[in-house]
Amino acid sequence: MTDQAADAFFRDRGFAQALGFGARPALVVVDFINGFTDPDLPLGSRADEAIERANILIDAARGAALPVFFSTVSYVDPDLRDAGIWVQKIRGLATLRAGTPAVEQDARLHRAPGDGLLVKKYASCFFGTDFASRLQSLRIDTLIIAGCTTSGCVRATAIDACQSGFRPMVAREAVSDRSPAAHAQSLVDIETKYGDVLSVAEILAHLKEQTGVERRST
Repeated sequence: MTDQAADAFFRDRGFAQALGFGARPALVVVDFINGFTDPDLPLGSRADEAIERANILIDAARGAALPVFFSTVSYVDPDLRDAGIWVQKIRGLATLRAGTPAVEQDARLHRAPGDGLLVKKYASCFFGTDFASRLQSLRIDTLIIAGCTTSGCVRATAIDACQSGFRPMVAREAVSDRSPAAHAQSLVDIETKYGDVLSVAEILAHLKEQTGVERRST
């Protein structure tokens, strides 16, 4: 089945409906930490372009007074008990030790002191964290998602956002993956079943329309 035929197959059966933005969006930048963005580290790969695009979204969100969150994966137990069985599947997770540069946000990101930080142990930003309650307290109904990896933590976060009642909006050019094939298929999967996959330009246009705030230059 060709990609075009597969797309028609799903759409004919009611998949891939647009969720659209709600009234109160927030932005989460998933795991653009050194351990994932330094190609010399076991879990790392290049994410230069995606980080540049994420910064455009960060600046726009901050200019529109939207909440901005960042996430990291960090393990404190010397024997990695807080990594569970996941570390048996991915040995490189052992490099994500609390207090090391690997778990710090990539210095290229446009972070600000008031931005939220989520410290997680597994793929989703929701699993084992207080992310859902933070969003609920802010009356957020839409989650713009950037970060890495598309097939891992981004996809898991999009799924849990949907399952938790938040509208996932994945920024196509602001997410990255070690595998181009996994990246492409995961975007199709998210668009088909869990959320909307939008260009950065489309997200900016919506924020401008919703808030009247132009994107600030980077």
